[in-house]
Amino acid sequence: MANATESPISYYSSVDDQSAKERAIDEWLPITSSRTAKWWFSAFHNVTAIVGAGVLGLPYAMAQLGWGPGITMLVLSWIVTLYSLWQMVEMHEMEDGQRFDRYHELGQHAFGDKLGLWIVVPLQLIVLAGLNIVYLITGGQSLRKFHDLVCKDCKDIKLTYFILIFASVHFVLSQLPSLNAVSGVSLAAAVMSISYSTVAWVASVGKGVQGDVQYGYNSKSTADATFKFFNALGSVAFAYGGHNVVLEIQATMPSTPHRPSKKPMWKGVIVSYIIVAICYFPVATIGYWKFGNTVDENILMTLRKPVWLIAMANMFVVVHLIGSYQ
Repeated sequence: MANATESPISYYSSVDDQSAKERAIDEWLPITSSRTAKWWFSAFHNVTAIVGAGVLGLPYAMAQLGWGPGITMLVLSWIVTLYSLWQMVEMHEMEDGQRFDRYHELGQHAFGDKLGLWIVVPLQLIVLAGLNIVYLITGGQSLRKFHDLVCKDCKDIKLTYFILIFASVHFVLSQLPSLNAVSGVSLAAAVMSISYSTVAWVASVGKGVQGDVQYGYNSKSTADATFKFFNALGSVAFAYGGHNVVLEIQATMPSTPHRPSKKPMWKGVIVSYIIVAICYFPVATIGYWKFGNTVDENILMTLRKPVWLIAMANMFVVVHLIGSYQ
């Protein structure tokens, strides 16, 4: 409302000026500079964000949980994370005429300008920094594994150098101006995630059920079994991560009163979660079925052969992690 000393004309003029400034800022910031994405952008961005190298550890998590708790946790995590993602999609435009393009904006709307920042930003930084460290190390490890498999006679190279090689790619990709500009990389990463997941379960089928396979808990003590059980719960839950970029993905989509951004966004989310299920459930169940409680923390380490296929799968992981990091 305009106050008593301010004319309606000057009030609405100031509002228009403020809106113009906000639009100018949005056009300058990388996340909101391009709002032309289609629903399939949402699909492969979400696949890239959710499906990660953690899928290769799901058979090991199943070995620590057992058939009943393992499958229950897989299904429950899929349902809960899909529901929470739906909540984020709905909240993106829950106020008429306002879009919450970033987590801290939603936090400020819920808790106030100052408290919202203090609640959201530290947690967001912890998640992003932690994920980026994991991606750098995992990308370097996969690159090193690829090198060792295709060139067994080559000189041994420290993991540090492979991490630096992996990181150097991002110095180039970080120059891209917006999330839409990196969509090609994200699409390639999504294809790679489907590819190495398929390699993992198809190669497991090719190996067949091992003769001495066992499905019981393989722990030295009750305490050891308990810690492994809870660690496996965390591994399954971590595999369904990716919500940290949901608002930013939706921010790249156009929105009108007749067709809000949540419609194409949700369509893409549904497609992405179908792909997630196709990637996760076969790897987790077939890997555990074939190798039982002797499966390694990374299913590719258990498979080992054929060498060319495992090398290719590791390169798929590298390409996927490049997209995920972006």
